This record gives sequence, structure tokens and C-alpha cells, in this order.
Amino acid sequence: MAKNAFEKFINQAPKGAKKKEALRQEKRKIKQELKKKGEEERRLNAEKYRLVTNRDVRNKVQNSGEKDFGKKNIELNKSKKIEETKPSSFNEKRQTANAKPAPRYKQGKPVKQTYQQITQKQQTEKESSEEQMPLNKFIAHAGVCGRREAAQFVKEGKVQVNGAIVFEPGYKVSKNDAILFKGKALFLQKNLVYILVNKPKDYITTAKDPEGRKTILDLLKGATQERIYPVGRLDRNTTGVLLMTNDGELAQKLTHPSYEIKKIYEVRLDKPVAKKDMEAILAGITLEDGFINADAISYADSKDKSVVGIEIHSGRNRIVRRVFEHLGYDVKNLDRVMFANLTKKNVDRGKWRFLNDKEVRLLKYMNQSFVRAKKEK
Repeated sequence: MAKNAFEKFINQAPKGAKKKEALRQEKRKIKQELKKKGEEERRLNAEKYRLVTNRDVRNKVQNSGEKDFGKKNIELNKSKKIEETKPSSFNEKRQTANAKPAPRYKQGKPVKQTYQQITQKQQTEKESSEEQMPLNKFIAHAGVCGRREAAQFVKEGKVQVNGAIVFEPGYKVSKNDAILFKGKALFLQKNLVYILVNKPKDYITTAKDPEGRKTILDLLKGATQERIYPVGRLDRNTTGVLLMTNDGELAQKLTHPSYEIKKIYEVRLDKPVAKKDMEAILAGITLEDGFINADAISYADSKDKSVVGIEIHSGRNRIVRRVFEHLGYDVKNLDRVMFANLTKKNVDRGKWRFLNDKEVRLLKYMNQSFVRAKKEK
């Protein structure tokens, strides 16, 4: 009885992964044996071939005879002595005459250019193609504005290229072209500037105001000699984080809807916000220009429910104010506390500072901490 009870544990055939591994090891052994056998055969064949060739050489030497062999050696020695007595210049000429010319053919056809010339030509063509860029991108890199605004200026006929008005924003240009915007020559910016401003009230985010109101550039007098402009816009009465730069490519990325850059606002309202309204903002509401919903919303102060914090990615005009006005609230104060990875920490209202290298790097490479994750379809 005891023996039969343990039969299933004795000489048990391998199963599953063990069986596969056993087959793998067996195949490996067979391959190694075949490899050794092939190497042995090749070695034997090589030895046979060596014996045959050595025997053939010995037979040829014996058949030719020692006298002829000696005569040939004497003639060779004489020719060597004659060449040694000749001047070196003569030998050099003879060597150059006998030297084989460098091959100039490839696949039966003559090569007109050397390899270095061909590769150098390809490199120059590549560099020239890389230097070219769309016209609206050139204008943005020249520090005038962002790409979308530049495209609009081109369509309106405000840009000239080499003396002719161009209406196509994608028209390819290079730094060698003469490009005029409203009669002024444009050049690619080399000294890129990035400034964070804690915007106060009663300042507008434009370079100039025909009505004579205070602009954001009034706060930055003497900060830089480069021509900078705001990335996005804040209303006159909206305060908080605002980025100023002359980097048109970065400005285009930070304002383009496809990137969905994170923005957080602190909103002070005329009355406490009802919980149902906060849920409606999260679920989404339909305004006159389309559907909108917040990514997050909560009370900023547990004691005062008229102050809320809202996170949103949309860059539509006055979107936060319009959301609360749609639900019957009056916005008393709106402050942007975060834009991308930038906050107003250690920057007093109405003051500014230059961004450090790490902040610029995070902005340029679109760090995922402030870019909305794409939903899988």
C-alpha cells in the first residue's frame, strides 16, 4: 500500500515549463555536437588541402631543374643592382608610371565626384533645408508675437518677403531673406528672455494701448532690451501669474489648445458657492461658445465658501468669469496662482523675476506635471 501511494512521485515525467526546458537543453546538445563534427571535418579537409598544395609545389621545383632556377636568381640579382645604381628620381618616375591609378568606377559607371564631395554636398543640402522655416514661425522667432498671431498678420498682407507681399503663412523662408513686418526688418532672436510677472489690477496685457491705460510693459521698464510680449492674456482686473518672453515657439506651445496647459485660479465671489453648482462645473456646462468643464474645483477657505479654487486647461477668453456668471455668481476677484509649472511664490504683486534654467527646461519639454494626460480612446 505504501509503495503504491508514492508511485506518482517516483520517476515522474516533466510537465509544462520543465518539459519545455528539457527539450531546449536537448536541442542545444544536438546543435553543439553537430558544430563540433563540422569543425572536425573542416580541419581534416584543410590538412588534406595543405598536403596536396605542398606536394604540387615540390614537384614543380624538381621538374624545372636546378640550373634554370639558378639562372633566374642571377638575372634577378643583376636587375636589382642596376635599379640601385640608377638615380632615385628615375625610380620614383618608374614607380609612379607602374602604379595603378585609383579606381574611379562604381558598378561599371565612372564616378564624377569623390565620396567626400558627395557627402559634403548632402550635408550642405541638409543644413540649407534645416535653415528654412515657415514664414509665421520666422516671425514668432523674431520676437514679434506667437505663431497664430503671426499667421493672421501674414494673411492680412502685413508681411513682405524680398520686396513682395506674401499671404501664405507656410511660405518657406530663411535667415538670408529680407523680411519686413509693417515696414520694419525682422531678424531671428538669439537672446531669449523669460520673465515671470505677478500682475496687479488695472494693467492690460498688451504692448501699447491707444486709450493710454497702463500696460504690463510699464512694470518691466529696464528689465531687458529685447522685445518681449505676454504668453496668453489676463483681463485688466485679473491678477496673478503671467509669463513674458520673446521665444515665439514656446509661446505657441503654451497657448495652443492641443497641449492643454494647467491653469489654477482663486476666485472670490459675491456669495457662497453651492455644492450642486460645483458639481455642475465639474460635470460641464454649455456656454455660448461651447461645452466647458473644470478639471478640479474646491473651497479655498473652509470658513469662507465664497472663495473657491478651480483648475482648468481651456484658454478661451474670460472663461472662468463666464462659467460663474452663467450660474448666477458675480466674480469680485480673480487671481491666477499657477500657470504651467510657474507660481507667484516669492514674487510680490506688481513685481517680476527672470526664470531659472530648470523652469525654462520644464516649460520647453512640456513636463507632464502641468500637461493634461491624454485619454485613451
